[in-house]
Amino acid sequence: MNKKILYLLSAVVVILPTIAFAAIKSPPEMAAAVEGLMITIGASIVVIGWVVAGILYLLSMGSPEKTGTAKKAMIAAIIGTILVIIATGGYEIIKTFLNPITGTPD
Repeated sequence: MNKKILYLLSAVVVILPTIAFAAIKSPPEMAAAVEGLMITIGASIVVIGWVVAGILYLLSMGSPEKTGTAKKAMIAAIIGTILVIIATGGYEIIKTFLNPITGTPD
């Protein structure tokens, strides 16, 4: 893995909780804040992926190599979209199972 990407991911892991937990009182509120922030970040990345894939496809001008690259970018954007949708649903399922344990209403 590229060292720059590793440093960026490390910075996100350190900074994200600080941003999400500012002025939060309870663990369920913290989880909701992290979920909201992660969905926002994920959706932003997915939108950027769709735009880049579209631009690559438009600029390919029929070249098989460039069209192949654009198709790979489009598949990555589709997979990213699916992952964001699954992550949102997964959070809701986990929250539903943990509510009786934590004693918090929905």
